[in-house]
Amino acid sequence: MAKQKKAPRPKAITPKGFRDYFGIEVTERAEMLHQIAGVYHRYGFEALESSAVETVDALGKFLPDVDRPNEGVFAWQEFDEKDNGDWMALRYDLTAPLARVYAQHRNELPNPYRRYAMGPVWRNEKPGPGRYRQFYQCDADTVGTASMAADAEICAMLSDTLEAVGIPRGDYLVRVNNRKVMNGVLEVMGLGEDQAAKDDVLRTIDKFDKVGENGVRKLLGKGRLDASGAYIDGVGLSDDQIEPVIAFLTSKADDAAKTFENLRGAVGGSAVGAEGIGELEQIGDLLAAGGYGSNRIEIDPSIVRGLGYYTGPVFEAELTFEIYDEKGRKRQFGSVSGGGRYDDLVKRFTGQAVPATGLSIGVDRLLAALREKGRMGGTSTGPVVVTVMDRDRMADYQSMVAELRNAGIRAEVYLGNPKNFGNQLKYADKRNSPVAVIEGGDEQDRGMVQIKDLILGAKIAETATHEEWKERPSQFEVPRSELVAKVREILEGQAD
Repeated sequence: MAKQKKAPRPKAITPKGFRDYFGIEVTERAEMLHQIAGVYHRYGFEALESSAVETVDALGKFLPDVDRPNEGVFAWQEFDEKDNGDWMALRYDLTAPLARVYAQHRNELPNPYRRYAMGPVWRNEKPGPGRYRQFYQCDADTVGTASMAADAEICAMLSDTLEAVGIPRGDYLVRVNNRKVMNGVLEVMGLGEDQAAKDDVLRTIDKFDKVGENGVRKLLGKGRLDASGAYIDGVGLSDDQIEPVIAFLTSKADDAAKTFENLRGAVGGSAVGAEGIGELEQIGDLLAAGGYGSNRIEIDPSIVRGLGYYTGPVFEAELTFEIYDEKGRKRQFGSVSGGGRYDDLVKRFTGQAVPATGLSIGVDRLLAALREKGRMGGTSTGPVVVTVMDRDRMADYQSMVAELRNAGIRAEVYLGNPKNFGNQLKYADKRNSPVAVIEGGDEQDRGMVQIKDLILGAKIAETATHEEWKERPSQFEVPRSELVAKVREILEGQAD
């Protein structure tokens, strides 16, 4: 009989495009989400937690991976007893599920409905440096009103949120545009119903920040050489068709009134373009009334959001401070949030137009920005570690831990092999523990306990002489009854 082959062991590797988050990363994200939720709640938004799985029909055709519209999500087919299969998918954002929730529960929900949602989303896209297939988003949306006050409020809330989490004024800018203005430009270009050509124009406009006016002009025409020397084919428009786009992109002036004047020249006689400019003027007036000047929020015609469901105002939050890339070159951090008005998304379910507007914050990018600013990314303090000198006295050590925990102090008993005391202190060091508690048989007989300040001890060991060590003790013997008070005193001293 042939010997059976052992099944190969699975490889302990993270799936491609995904990553694991440890300790301080999870804690920092939770703290930041709590701060964001506080701003959203202050603005009157209510929390919503919807399913991570939706039907593919409910998610619709607004997938983020436009080049692979049937592969942008993680999807599978479920069959019932009659082999009728429904396609299910992990949500790729938090907006499409909101449209389904509102359509399903609209009779019970207040109108307008203001909600915020936080959680992971999944996109079946090609991963790259800093680009993962699972990431966190933090959204806020108002459904059920066409008032530009809702859009202005979203922009103001985004500004307040960035400052609340630690991005100071001057290090960010919320930029606002309107898809209707862009549609007006497309109209005067004479592209008619050629949606493919319109999409090409929008994608080219989106490169304005990278290639500039001359680069966009070439890409809208015959094409251009990129930095690597490769030739990029252009859209193939005529000079007459290109001019309205360039006028639109370069319409931003030093003050909003002049910007609006330039935009009117770019959209010509287009009614939809004029409507979009009027909406931008309303938003500008409302923000000014709330004290949000152009140093925080400004009208910027170069903003073109990528998703196809935006129908009106669009906005994007950009961090303006400089960072250094892996080659030591200066770079601006870039966008951490975006959003806009999407008046047709709920209509897919109800058949009736339902206006809506909202924003989405890229949580991981915002966390990375805070680390760049030195607002996060430190080391987390671990628990107080109660060492074990006698495994038969585990109940005594558990009693100490219970006292510390009941006093609100994070603590744990060492649960490894207690034979080597040095290993217990190495464990406490790896846990970044601030204090170790030691009670051997001698201490117990005398009703005393040893408390070691591990933070001070590490500093003394690095820098102090023997005489300084004696003058600044890092280990104290106190009565067992004073355990909690002494530990708290040491922790407070470390915090100071």
